[in-house]
Amino acid sequence: MGLDRATDPDAIAASAAEIRRRIAAAGGDPDVVKIVAVTKTFGPETARAALAAGLHRLGENYAAELVEKAHALADADADVAWHYLGAIQTNKIGRLAPVTSVFESVTRVKEADAIAVRKPGATIFVQVDFTGRPGRNGAPPSEVEEVVERARAFGLVVDGLMTVAPMEPTAARAAFRRVRELADDLGLAECSMGMTQDLEIAVEEGSTMVRVGRALFGERPAKEH
Repeated sequence: MGLDRATDPDAIAASAAEIRRRIAAAGGDPDVVKIVAVTKTFGPETARAALAAGLHRLGENYAAELVEKAHALADADADVAWHYLGAIQTNKIGRLAPVTSVFESVTRVKEADAIAVRKPGATIFVQVDFTGRPGRNGAPPSEVEEVVERARAFGLVVDGLMTVAPMEPTAARAAFRRVRELADDLGLAECSMGMTQDLEIAVEEGSTMVRVGRALFGERPAKEH
């Protein structure tokens, strides 16, 4: 059932309408809060169905999947904005640069530098981590300003900040609120925060972009590579 839903543009459009209803119920403007449809581990047919459903911002966590799907949708009539959401490995930026519209997960100055070399003027978000756990992607809040300033100095367009919140709702709210405060302090309009399980909290705290997969497509298939 999940995979059928994931390739049915009408079902995806209905799910997107429900997400917009949730955004509105949380006090957000569905015309302002953007949806990034995360097609991670689904096939190119899901990305094409999302596009047919009117979702033009598509998100991927794995470089190989983004490149594969971007090439598969190269013949699409509508414009596609590919958002790269995964940890950035500098040796993969060369493959990502030609097809990635937004790098949402910049955490270090060297990543911003590498993107600027391969895609001058690229649009990025700086990812913020509030967990402090080893292996979690994101810059500590104390380092965000430096990464933003250096990225701007490299000629990159820093649109905003991104975070993956802790699972616990109170901690998630605190993280979202701090990201919004940081973005405002740095003059950044966009905050990419909130997913299927916590988008209401994120919208209440000032999110302008939610990254949604499960609520659009159902449960994910297992990753095969």
